[in-house]
Amino acid sequence: MTRDPDGAYPKSESGKPVALESRNTQTDGRRYSPSVARNRDPILNVFREHVCEAGHVLEIASGTGEHGAYLTEALSGLHWTYSDIDAESRRSQSAWKAASAHDRLDGPVVVDASKGQWGDVERPGHWDAIVSVNMIHIAPFEAALGLIAGAGRLLKPGGKLFLYGPFARNGEIAPSNAAFTESLQSRDSSWGVRDLDRQIIPLAEEVGLSVANIVDMPANNLSVVFERS
Repeated sequence: MTRDPDGAYPKSESGKPVALESRNTQTDGRRYSPSVARNRDPILNVFREHVCEAGHVLEIASGTGEHGAYLTEALSGLHWTYSDIDAESRRSQSAWKAASAHDRLDGPVVVDASKGQWGDVERPGHWDAIVSVNMIHIAPFEAALGLIAGAGRLLKPGGKLFLYGPFARNGEIAPSNAAFTESLQSRDSSWGVRDLDRQIIPLAEEVGLSVANIVDMPANNLSVVFERS
């Protein structure tokens, strides 16, 4: 019998994992991610210092919805819009929205980052920040291309694109991230840890985004903040 290496992971409609970890679900539909429990406070600290404490935030690939719920609870000036292509993830985001004690969580809406138009969120100049956490390495590179193009198209002047996840730097990659890339590409050859300096920053500069901050995070991850000119 051939064992499915992704058998424990939640799947999209295409049968591909939407996250490389098991997720617990409460009776009210909210899902919980072990990785969010580990990284939400470091991300909150970066948000406070380098992104924004108030304004309209669009999250691409919102996953369980925990980041939006946690950051809006901590930062009362944020208005957060969830999005995802995965229906099960959107159900969890809706449950987090329903459980929230405030009304600053919106969506979820369907956004395919790889597309040239993003439907209901296609509001140029409306967004103070666009956020994507642990997405571009678990998606075809077209998703990174579309995400960056969308940020250049939709952010306000001075708005921020916030990326969190593992990256290579100028061809150098941490051993744990190299092993992670090998694991990802065994599942899908179009996935993998991206090179920030060689792949991501040049794309951002092409659409008017410049690097504002790069912050080292736990477990060989980075928070990368771009600013729209």
